[in-house]
Amino acid sequence: MGRYVVRRLLQMIPVFIGSTLLIFLMVNVMGDPIAGLCGDKQCDAATAAQLKREFGLDKPVWQQYLTYMGNVFTGDFGTAFNGQKVTELMATAFPVTIRLTIVAILFEIVIGITLGVITGLKRGRPVDTSVLLLTLVVISVPTFVTGLLLQLLLGVEWGWIKPSVSTDATFDELIVPGLVLASVSLAYVTRLTRTSIAENRRSDYVRSAVAKGLPRQRVIVRHLLRNSLIPVVTFIGTDIGALMGGAIVTERIFNIHGVGYQLYQGILRQNTQTVVGFVTVLVLVFLVANLLVDLLYAVLDPRIRYA
Repeated sequence: MGRYVVRRLLQMIPVFIGSTLLIFLMVNVMGDPIAGLCGDKQCDAATAAQLKREFGLDKPVWQQYLTYMGNVFTGDFGTAFNGQKVTELMATAFPVTIRLTIVAILFEIVIGITLGVITGLKRGRPVDTSVLLLTLVVISVPTFVTGLLLQLLLGVEWGWIKPSVSTDATFDELIVPGLVLASVSLAYVTRLTRTSIAENRRSDYVRSAVAKGLPRQRVIVRHLLRNSLIPVVTFIGTDIGALMGGAIVTERIFNIHGVGYQLYQGILRQNTQTVVGFVTVLVLVFLVANLLVDLLYAVLDPRIRYA
């Protein structure tokens, strides 16, 4: 196991460098950040040259990337064009989005897996058909429609929640935004769990457990569910980074100042330091989540061993 972890950590290094290089190149060629600094009016040549020297934009792109990566390994993600450190923006944005992601993941695990187990055990029955239709509707409706609809009904019409989240963004305020963020993934988790349960319940080891006279609950939890969760864990693990990076729409709807909000502002203002810095951290989140998912395989399925 230790050798496998070391090997995976070494494999993460070229993936991290390649991902950040691709992001850095895409962000730096998508527009002129100096134009964004000057607003509607164009900067004069002297001002533009001074700003480029100040932010290191007058150097070749490859040199900018090497300088940036050197600073990253020392914990310096650069300075935004408004003079604020990117690390300061991260310190305020990431805790909010992490709380929002935790709420979304809990919805996926509790509701998604529960519905998936129920429909997998009752395949072909009315409850199975109803849940399949419901998940199909959730997948088909865009997230911004779901968010605006819940905001209108629960926040404006019925007054059950505040239409916009406060700056504190506590867990109770993030329940509805977390549900909106997790809605599509929750539907996929439900369908994936259902399919896996329905397939594995016909396996030989399940028949053997039933033939031994084991209690039904033990057969489902210890044998059927444990082996059926492997593809579900894979999806949820990779979905953690996707939720954090894809929260732009949800955070805009509920006025949540998290990672999605900062990315939106950075893209809108062509603030390359902010965008590259936040995406770099999201790449690390993806890599760590994938590593943890691989390690969980051995816990869920004893047949999986890492040499």
